Amino acid sequence: MTAATYAFALVLYVAAAVCVGGLAWKIRDYARTPAPLKIPTTPAPTGRAGVALRVAREVVFFESLFKSNLWTWAFGWLFHAGLALVLLRHLRYFTEPVWSWVAFLQPFGIYAGFAMTAGLVGLGIRRIAVARVRYISTPSDHLMIVLLLAIALTGLAMKYVAHTDVVGVKAFSLGLLYLDWKPLPADGLVYAHLALVAVLMLIFPFSKLLHAPGLFFSPTRNQADDPREHRHLAPWAAKLDPGPR
Repeated sequence: MTAATYAFALVLYVAAAVCVGGLAWKIRDYARTPAPLKIPTTPAPTGRAGVALRVAREVVFFESLFKSNLWTWAFGWLFHAGLALVLLRHLRYFTEPVWSWVAFLQPFGIYAGFAMTAGLVGLGIRRIAVARVRYISTPSDHLMIVLLLAIALTGLAMKYVAHTDVVGVKAFSLGLLYLDWKPLPADGLVYAHLALVAVLMLIFPFSKLLHAPGLFFSPTRNQADDPREHRHLAPWAAKLDPGPR
């Protein structure tokens, strides 16, 4: 095997470990952050089932963003929906035989790559063209969009510009999964794509891109509007509460 195979295998292992460990640490941090006040954004559901439905609508449809800004919602939803399909399509590189539902998604995943790219372009233009958004944008905000665009474009280029050895790439991926390394095809686009993905995995848990887990811990979304029926008391405050006298 080539030096590139060993290098990419080691880098991807490290990137995966950092990504998973960083996500676990951030989720633990979110879970431990106290919510001392009852602050659901009204109108809000009054029961647990309603809260679960509300969070589901936020996760799938970005409901609050839709009500806030239609153009931002359109580009954001297009990017996230496209990214989700692209990630599901990539499961074919880690399964043998390929699961039937993953095989069914393959043609949709191809078009999702274009949707993902279009959403990123729209979000990038928004950061430059809208004055109030440009004012609060930092260099890292622009770099994140550039990084994601580079990943999407190198992926599309391997499909439509210079075809790569997908059989070899799958063998390499399965080898990583089962600790039985196989040669990585010597292809510049594959190298670029995997290197960019590794960079994303390394910075993802510590960047602004990590907002999905926080949604589930947001008190404005995960609390029921029932302050009259149930007294809200944070765990740390309960230890200090003397109770009824």
